[in-house]
Amino acid sequence: MIELNRSHLVDFISKRLATTESSRQRTMLERMRVHAAAERDGDLETLVGTLGEATNYHFWELSGDVGPKTREGVADYYRNLVENNGHVLEFFCERMVVDDDCIVIEGVLTLIQPGALMVQHPMAAGFAEADKNYLIKMRNVIFWSFDEDLMIVAEDSYTGGPIEMRVLEDHELPADFVALTAS
Repeated sequence: MIELNRSHLVDFISKRLATTESSRQRTMLERMRVHAAAERDGDLETLVGTLGEATNYHFWELSGDVGPKTREGVADYYRNLVENNGHVLEFFCERMVVDDDCIVIEGVLTLIQPGALMVQHPMAAGFAEADKNYLIKMRNVIFWSFDEDLMIVAEDSYTGGPIEMRVLEDHELPADFVALTAS
């Protein structure tokens, strides 16, 4: 069975908060922690509530930017992610940089992706099968930008592509993923 620490990013942010003195940066980190916990938990209302009005995401891949645009577009992205159980992931954060406008995280992102979600992606549609589940692992850098009200307005993600991508057998699926798909 694949083991994921789905709380790693939330825990990493909490540790950083313990050593951060700037009230502005603390608010940004707290907002990011709420966002990460809501994504982990599939709590759409709280997740979307962390977003500013001028939100645009950029997911930079070999084909260019495939991120959702506008607050409504990002909300739809998260709704689709949660409804298809694509929020079962671990971001193993190795480094974080915080300034007054942006938080940058770097680490290894491991996702359990249902085939139903994979077939929606232009780069995976040619090989993904809707009835299978996939393991995707990649190095990832994300720039989280905040507006003047300290709401999240961008999650700009950069990856060089997967380190590992393969079909998962049923016995490899994490228990929390199995529980989500059984309900």
